Amino acid sequence: MTDARFTTDDGPTLVLSGDGERPASVELVGARARVTARITGRGKTWRAVLPLRAARWGGDELPLPSGAYELRVAGAGDIPASEGIPLTQLGTLRASLEGWTLRVGPPIDPAYDSGEGQDALERRYATRPATGFENAVFFESFYGRNASCNPLAIDRELARRAPGVTRYWSVVDLSVAVPEGAVPVVEGSPDWWRARGAARLLVVNDWLRRRFSRRKGQVVLQTWHGTPLKRLALHRPGFDPRRMAAVVRESRRWNILLAQNPYAARILGKAYAFLTRPVWVEGYPRNDVLSTGDGAATRRALGIRDDERVLLYAPTWRDDRDQIVDFVDPVSLAAATDAVILVRGHSRTLLPGRDAEGPRVIDVTGFPDTSQLLLVADALITDYSSVMFDFSVTGKPMYFLVPDMEHYRGELRGFYFDLSAHAPGPMVRSQDELVAALAADDRARYADRYARWREKFNARDDGHAAERVVARILDQGFIDPR
Repeated sequence: MTDARFTTDDGPTLVLSGDGERPASVELVGARARVTARITGRGKTWRAVLPLRAARWGGDELPLPSGAYELRVAGAGDIPASEGIPLTQLGTLRASLEGWTLRVGPPIDPAYDSGEGQDALERRYATRPATGFENAVFFESFYGRNASCNPLAIDRELARRAPGVTRYWSVVDLSVAVPEGAVPVVEGSPDWWRARGAARLLVVNDWLRRRFSRRKGQVVLQTWHGTPLKRLALHRPGFDPRRMAAVVRESRRWNILLAQNPYAARILGKAYAFLTRPVWVEGYPRNDVLSTGDGAATRRALGIRDDERVLLYAPTWRDDRDQIVDFVDPVSLAAATDAVILVRGHSRTLLPGRDAEGPRVIDVTGFPDTSQLLLVADALITDYSSVMFDFSVTGKPMYFLVPDMEHYRGELRGFYFDLSAHAPGPMVRSQDELVAALAADDRARYADRYARWREKFNARDDGHAAERVVARILDQGFIDPR
């Protein structure tokens, strides 16, 4: 190629041009997104226009997620790489080009995107004047990687009950879709620090991280993100004084903890030394849709026909690896079961992993809302993930693929109870055993276990959890509903 440049004439765009034979295709290929160029020119020159934005799952076009993208030029002989483009601000993102690699980042002013710049913003945040709060809620889900889980369900009910309240959503970049009417604030930007300090209520589902300084009157509702099977926080194997101090410091930032059921309330309270402050046992707002929703729209967004069987494979993450476990070959599983296989990696595997591909395989690790996937799935395949406590709301069959149970239970994390004695579905050790169990359809054999499981873990998952949580927020005056 002879030239490469960025433009913002029609949104952020990479434009390539060259002499000679026109390429057959030009693509940017990343771990979780790809875009294809529009190519023009049939004579001695050609031009390829690559939008630095993409639409997934039937949603709006949004800027590309942050990360590295391989520039692939095919079908035009030997085309030399460009001389590159330095880091450039393009409105909704920043980008640079070096050789055949495009790097995309969030649209933070370079003055603040440094240790010194962030230190200055943190100091301003921590020493902000003790003036009145904004009538606003600051939401964050899974460290800003998506807008989902309990915070999303609470956002939707809050928007219905108190439409005048400003709703800020913490996002890693502007590729994260936020709910209608909400305001995205990019983590680390001046707007992010300001919103975090000015909002009267913070609703989060994981650690707050970074520096957090709560002024008198500011409230943090920690919704967490699952009923625990595996040991967590203070209960994790191996005593580490630094981890203990970090856990206690984090839990002191919370005013209220939300629990799906009494069992989770007890475990989470002890694991996070959260023993003297309120725990709301109201069911999980994210599960309301499993009682009241319809998966037809999500099927359409994923390109799945109404008559196709859907199996959702959703394992948890491992402390000793970054990417999703490879206990399932989704292509061969799809062929053996005549089903569409949805592959859902844990949120911690979103950034380091790559999408699984193949016939009748859809990688939905980047899909924003797990609850919608549970609604679509005809059966769940998991291991030790807390998704088991959510999927059981549906009453649909579950299968537990656990080839590393002894290692995970004995060395990595440990369990709060014996899963093998209580699992409401078959436990298998290999993909062959899984295929056999799926074919056998032994639901009657596990019916009593399933009923006891739902009684213990899903008694409050009745489709109205978000209503109850928002009612308590409003009743206690955490925000003004007007």
